[in-house]
Order: sequence, then structure tokens, then C-alpha cells
Amino acid sequence: MPVYNYECEDCGTFETVRRMSGERNEPAACPTCGTVAQRVTVGAPSFGRSGGTSSASGGDDAGSGSYGMTHRGGCMCCR
Repeated sequence: MPVYNYECEDCGTFETVRRMSGERNEPAACPTCGTVAQRVTVGAPSFGRSGGTSSASGGDDAGSGSYGMTHRGGCMCCR
């Protein structure tokens, strides 16, 4: 069974093993204080060029993939 992260407002984050088929999104009791805590969901990282990040292609969109990732000559998909 996978391990999921939960965050207690008083004690901080903790991990617990839950079933994927229904238990994963249900709140879990904090092992320290017993308060019901919500699951922490982490989004995918952003690989776009916002925030002043420069690209290896010199700023044009020719090297950008469909998810905003910049392809470089050494990556496996560009070989």
C-alpha cells in the first residue's frame, strides 16, 4: 500500500499508509494529537519559462515541448 502525506494544523506533517481505493482522500487522525488532518496534495512542478528563466534555445519557442518544458540536445526525447 502507498504512503500518503497529511498535515495536522497543530503538529505539522505526517505520513500514513492507506489503500488507494478510497482511503487515500479521506482525512486521517494525527498520530501525535489525534486531530483529524487533511491529505497534502502536491502539484507537478512547473518547467515553463515564466519568472525570468532563460532557455537553452536562445528565447524562441522552437525548443519548447507541449508541457512548456525546454528540450535540450542531451535529453532522451531529442535524440
